[in-house]
Amino acid sequence: MYICRLMHIYTLWYHNSLNNMSPNWTKEFKIICQRLLFRLVEILSNVLFWVVYHGPGEKMPPIENLLLLDTATAIAHKIRTQKVTSVEVLETFVARIKEVNPILNCVVDERFSEALEDARKVDEFIQSGVKSLQDIEKDTPFLGVPFSTKDCLQVTGLSHTAGLYCRRNVKAPQDAYAIARMREAGGIPFAITNVSEVCMWWESNNTVYGRSNNPYNTNHIVGGSSGGEGCLLAAAGSPLGIGSDIGGSIRMPCFFNGIFGHKPSKGIVSNQGQHPYPSEEQEGFLGVGPMCRFAVDLLPTLRIIAGKNADRLQLDTKVDIHKIKFYYMEDDGGSAVVSSVHPEIKLALRKAVLHLDKAYGIKAQKVQVKKMKNSAAIWFAKMKTKDGPAFSEHLLDCKGSVNVYWELLKWFIGMSKHTFIGITTALVENWGIKYGCEHHRYLIGQCSQLYEELQDMLGSDGILLYPTHPVPAPYHNEPLVKPFNFSYTGIFNVLGLPATHCPLGLNSQGLPIGIQAVASLNQDRLTLAVALEMEKAFGGWVPPSITV
Repeated sequence: MYICRLMHIYTLWYHNSLNNMSPNWTKEFKIICQRLLFRLVEILSNVLFWVVYHGPGEKMPPIENLLLLDTATAIAHKIRTQKVTSVEVLETFVARIKEVNPILNCVVDERFSEALEDARKVDEFIQSGVKSLQDIEKDTPFLGVPFSTKDCLQVTGLSHTAGLYCRRNVKAPQDAYAIARMREAGGIPFAITNVSEVCMWWESNNTVYGRSNNPYNTNHIVGGSSGGEGCLLAAAGSPLGIGSDIGGSIRMPCFFNGIFGHKPSKGIVSNQGQHPYPSEEQEGFLGVGPMCRFAVDLLPTLRIIAGKNADRLQLDTKVDIHKIKFYYMEDDGGSAVVSSVHPEIKLALRKAVLHLDKAYGIKAQKVQVKKMKNSAAIWFAKMKTKDGPAFSEHLLDCKGSVNVYWELLKWFIGMSKHTFIGITTALVENWGIKYGCEHHRYLIGQCSQLYEELQDMLGSDGILLYPTHPVPAPYHNEPLVKPFNFSYTGIFNVLGLPATHCPLGLNSQGLPIGIQAVASLNQDRLTLAVALEMEKAFGGWVPPSITV
């Protein structure tokens, strides 16, 4: 829920010194100092993490069953037309999980036996012929298809820890809204995936289930907080997943793991059944959405989990790519505490722009939205709540408050039940701006102005192509020194705009890269159409290993 405050630790010293300087020192000088400090730390840490983690990682087992390479939509069609049984599908994906999970540690709980029984009932129902194929497709479009979700969305009887040690024995008493909707559509939940502690960080690691590893190189992160979900999908361990996103928790894992993911417009999908549940002020920033290997599965899944709100999105209205106005930004304009966009990511974005020109004669317009440079500061300001619980309280599931100094000492001697980033976040959360102060009000105003600027630019037919993240999947623990990199995704949460991550292949190191497509409020169908186009042009998901 709350991420990236760690940067304050190694920027506090110069803030204090600069505040004691003469008023003649300019704001620009402070920014230069901040940028230089960040770049120095980044360079030194890059060397350190390379020394510790460089190498190919553990090899992934090849994908040998072609069923694992099907879209969820295609699997549903094969089940209802009896080309394959739901039981066969379940057994295939369960076998894949058992094959990859010892390497990746992405699945933390399961209901394989119960899911197989559900699958048997589906097969018996289809074989009975009591319902036509057309009615089955209309009423239960994912009948018999297994799906997975993260360990903060309720699935009855399964782990619901949100990565918190104090919740290690908690099982969900009921399904979250989105999960219930998927069941109604015929889907079969079968696996729960790993998250970060309190779902507050962009590496999926906690003291309940440990750390997840990237299937393209196990020395690298999977992202967070839907990191285990992105990892499982990329490894072909599940045909479809449901994630949640308050600062990029769907899109960053999709970026790091080379799959598709969509954060819907604000208020479209209910957050009921999410833990921790957002405050009233934050609820519009949190989006529950689909994660999948194939773009074709995004729209039908969103239609299902949105329920009646799907009508607001006009998802059945056909999108003509020729009629979309495209804009693009190659970076955020140069934030002082965010990594520069990697050249290979910029090149991938330019290739997408070139494709639009060659295929459709569309001249995408390069823009520079200056307020994007303040994305991290705006996100933090919008996430501030007047009376919400402190992060030290969240670490105990709001049933007390940890003594952060004592907990930090315990961590150093290996006795804490919390992660280092969790403890540090609790320690530094009050170092930032205060709710309602002048600067807080200024940033809230900046957010409103940025929203209006993007709404005016995009209108009802515009798309902004923008990096999902400035660098490919970092090494394990590396986000500790690049915490504000999440701002490339987080800004669209607080703006409430729909955003879809589109994978654009692998970089020279074999790690996934891609971009996000952003539209104005409730124009989700445009970003989903762009995802389909990008997949057609660049191939979409690339299996970590494949034998056919």
